[in-house]
Amino acid sequence: MSDTTLVPDAAVVPDPVARPGRRRRRRLDEGSSVAEARGSSRWVVLGVLVALTLYAVGPLWWLLVAATKNQRELYTTHGLWFSQLNLWDNLSTLFTYQDGIFGRWLWNTVVYAGLGSLGLTFVALAAGYGIAKYRYRGRGLTMGLIIASFLIPGSLMIVPSFILFVKLGMYDTIWAMILPGMFGSFSVYLAKVYAEGAVPSELMEAARIDGAGEYRIFFSMGLRLLSTAGATIFLLHFVASWNTFMWPLVFLKGVDKWPVMLGMYSWLQRGMDSTVDLTSLVVTGSLVSTIPMVVLMIAMQRYWRSGVTLGSLK
Repeated sequence: MSDTTLVPDAAVVPDPVARPGRRRRRRLDEGSSVAEARGSSRWVVLGVLVALTLYAVGPLWWLLVAATKNQRELYTTHGLWFSQLNLWDNLSTLFTYQDGIFGRWLWNTVVYAGLGSLGLTFVALAAGYGIAKYRYRGRGLTMGLIIASFLIPGSLMIVPSFILFVKLGMYDTIWAMILPGMFGSFSVYLAKVYAEGAVPSELMEAARIDGAGEYRIFFSMGLRLLSTAGATIFLLHFVASWNTFMWPLVFLKGVDKWPVMLGMYSWLQRGMDSTVDLTSLVVTGSLVSTIPMVVLMIAMQRYWRSGVTLGSLK
């Protein structure tokens, strides 16, 4: 009886060389498909970013071009390209019309936005610092009221504020613009969140051991550590105050006390004058009024770049 050995069919014998090759090709195919998907997604993201950039820069470009045109060119030439350069004539007319009232409006806006933002920054930093670093009865209720105040629209406060300011004798005064701007619950919340991570409690304890009082700790140490938060709060409120419209419309009666936005709105409502085209003045004035914002953003860019992460600090 002879031994028989079963030999497997050659077709089913695994090929030790071909199988790794197939795996290698499969990995290369998968890698190329992933690279193609990533490349296409990059182009989609780049296209969206370009579209958003054009959407944001387009109005500013139109404003720059329109401010260089005279009355006839403003209505007859292409809106997105230059014609004859009349920017200096427009600026001269802007600052001499009505005895230079535009310069007065511009100065009022700087005073209202600057003083109000400085006051708000100090109040917000002091309140946020106190809520973050001190434990007292009612601390949770305080934070609850601050967060709940976010839900109250600012327009609902106009009527009671109007009645209050009339009784206090502050209607049609600069205090009606400055004092309300010094208090903002959202700014207090930002300062509180930042103070929790930027002001170490150990450092405060060391200062107390050295004999420093609470006020000295805040002014000598706390404000320095909260400089980024303060700059961010100042910048956000300054931009909001610069563009405010409804509040001065209600609380300011005298033309010489108006901010620049309300003044240009009054020109736009009139439309035409016997001597100048007020629409051209509004366009040129809008360009001039953006310059302080650009200068402020560039001067404080190192603060707001790091300050955009305030809400993520713990």
